[in-house]
Parts: sequence; structure tokens; C-alpha cells
Amino acid sequence: MTAWAHSLIRISNHQVETLQKRLAEITGRRASAEMRLAVLEAEAEVERERARQDTDANMMLTAYLDGWKLRRTVAEGDLAVIESEEAGARDALSEAFEELKKFEHVAEVARLDQLAAQGKRDGAALDELGLRRRSA
Repeated sequence: MTAWAHSLIRISNHQVETLQKRLAEITGRRASAEMRLAVLEAEAEVERERARQDTDANMMLTAYLDGWKLRRTVAEGDLAVIESEEAGARDALSEAFEELKKFEHVAEVARLDQLAAQGKRDGAALDELGLRRRSA
């Protein structure tokens, strides 16, 4: 493999690995955001159940649910931002991977061309040797 092809492949591999790490980090944040939404839903259900059993809690339920809705809206907004960031990271990773495969393909074609050229030179050398033996 030529030096330039090896360098391009190494750079592309590094870029793919970096983007994979970034995507893994974003996926972890997405899981945390989804968990936060699930916890909010569970907290609201606990408060509703408590309000059914306790009159004081029932009187404060409306205020609690108003605050809960605001927290849920913020959490849903955070999740939407993370999901769009994840989609962008996936697209970037796909593009980087395609670029890596193109470089690998070009390097392989160059290697095969070198092998074919070497085969032609070897064949020509053998033909020349055969002609010299015949004429000697």
C-alpha cells in the first residue's frame, strides 16, 4: 500500500472512531433523558395516588401538576434536542465510514495495479530469458 493511501486510511479510521465515541456519548445522554421522563411520569402517578388518599395532598395536587407539566416540557425539549443531535451524529458517522471505504477501495485498486504491473514485468523478463536461451 502506498504511503498516501495508508495515511488517508489512518486519518479516516481515526475520524470514524471519534464519531463513534461521540455517538455513544449522545446515546447515553438520550437514555438519561428518557429515564428522566419516565421518573417524572412515575412521580406524577405517585402524587395522584397520594391525593386520592389524603385531602391535604388533593388540595395541592393542581399546583404540583402545574409544576410537573413545566418540568416535563423542559425534559421533552431536552430529549428532542438530543434526538436531533443523535441524528446528525449518525449522519456524520455514515459519511465518514463511506469516505473510509472509498479510501480503502482506492488503495486496494492501486495495490492490484502494482501487482499486475509487476506480473507484466516478470512475464516480460521471463520472455526475454526464454528468447536469449533459444538464440544461444
